[in-house]
Amino acid sequence: MRFIKPLGFRLPWRSKSNPGQDNAPKDFQRDNTISNQKLQNMELSADLQANLRQIRAILSECSDVIYREFDFAQDERIKLAIIYLDGMADKIQISAQIMRSLMLDAPLAERGGEFTRARVFALIKKKLLPIQQIEETNNLGRVIDAVLSGDAVLLVDGHACAIINATRGWESRKVEESQTELVVRGPREAFIETIRVNISLIRRKIKNSNLKIEAMKLGRVTKTDVAVVYINGIVNDKVVAEVKERLNRINIDAILETSYIEELIEDNPWSPFSTVGHTERPDKVAAQLLEGRVAILVDGTPYALTVPFLFVEALQSPEDYYERSLYSSTVRLVRWVSMAISLFAPSLYIAIVTFHHEMLPTALLLSLAAQRETVPFPAFVETIMMEFIFEILREAGIRLPRQVGQAVSIVGALVIGEAAVRAGLVAAGTVILVALTGIASFIFYYYISTTLRILRFPVMVLAGTLGLYGVICGALAILVHLATLRSFGVPYLSPVAPLNTGDLKDVAVRVPWWAMLRRPRLVGMANPQRAARGLKPTPPPAGGKRRR
Repeated sequence: MRFIKPLGFRLPWRSKSNPGQDNAPKDFQRDNTISNQKLQNMELSADLQANLRQIRAILSECSDVIYREFDFAQDERIKLAIIYLDGMADKIQISAQIMRSLMLDAPLAERGGEFTRARVFALIKKKLLPIQQIEETNNLGRVIDAVLSGDAVLLVDGHACAIINATRGWESRKVEESQTELVVRGPREAFIETIRVNISLIRRKIKNSNLKIEAMKLGRVTKTDVAVVYINGIVNDKVVAEVKERLNRINIDAILETSYIEELIEDNPWSPFSTVGHTERPDKVAAQLLEGRVAILVDGTPYALTVPFLFVEALQSPEDYYERSLYSSTVRLVRWVSMAISLFAPSLYIAIVTFHHEMLPTALLLSLAAQRETVPFPAFVETIMMEFIFEILREAGIRLPRQVGQAVSIVGALVIGEAAVRAGLVAAGTVILVALTGIASFIFYYYISTTLRILRFPVMVLAGTLGLYGVICGALAILVHLATLRSFGVPYLSPVAPLNTGDLKDVAVRVPWWAMLRRPRLVGMANPQRAARGLKPTPPPAGGKRRR
């Protein structure tokens, strides 16, 4: 508005006499929160046709809403109506367990009894609905929410109440293997887009009554189902209260994916490092819950959020806990080295080639000088250009169809790299370094790989201007920033800073399960004991019996 006004333009819905008054068209004055509040205060009528007219007016221009009026048990005096959403409700269940029961099987359930309008509602609830879950309500807003959620609503003439039948049965994707968190050894299950299926996958892992699942709806328009999952007695109650408080603060029109919630509840929104974990593996969520964390499930997405989230978790994999500790520890050390290569290798190359030649052996220095003799660009421009080209190829491979994307990534990298070296635009050593950096970043999950890619470029700028001093300054700035981060009150670098020697058993290495006796101190402090002592396996004595 500040930039349009000097040009003499006036928006058509702005009043010239009173600029502070909003005279926008009706489309600009809709307030979904107020309308929802009014809807929640409305109640059903005892007149069936009045209720149907009211529901039709609210759900007008909704062609997928099905209204079915019929007589109860072939008795024309008692009218019923069932309302459901096509594609969201199970039609077979509605036909077999509701309509058939009320139209044909009612005389068998009440032999010799007289069907009257006064007692038919109670009779339907107690004997004539062989369905797993029903709910009675007289609130019109609850009826509308049930219909839009996939339930079937039954209205009975003469009664100002409705029966909500749990008939949700839309098409969904089958439980398949995760495409982003692959493992060689371990479960192959992954979350899908249906929240109830995702909850059942966690229930299969943790068969305990202390596993609590609290449901809520977020989004004024979408009213998305959200579940907060934790294990009572292990989780810190303050963390659970903080999660609920942050979720209840959310006031937005739509929640379509967990990323909406992640950006609204994280501790530091401007940090490149995520303080909220996300995964599509039920076994990983179960392991996080057993350590004292809280999970957030959202309907319509296969990803779950976990909090608190620590930096060391980005370098861990579920497979680390399914392989023997010696192998898992070796692979984890490789990840730590790969993180350093992915973040600092291009910067060190720029700094050494540009400012610190004396740090290289003579043979290597002569080889690099011979390669760079015909290159017209300095090392900084050369490396930045190749990194940018590599990022373009990476994104192209992700966005294109899988078969085409893989071909574009491989062929494009080979052709462009070889052509650039032959044309004398870049040195062969630079191509090798950029390729090594890109491969090292593939070891991590996508979210931490993206963070390292973002930080790599400013560190390269520091290296190109200040040399190794710039690289050191960049590393210190990143370290200080990490030390200031918190995830729901837990230090982000825990257990390294603040140092807790007891929790270092699962940071750079992973000790055997018989040595992991306690949960992380700052996460599972409510119930720190994880395993009993004396679980280390030992060979039997010569006599064949173990001493107790």
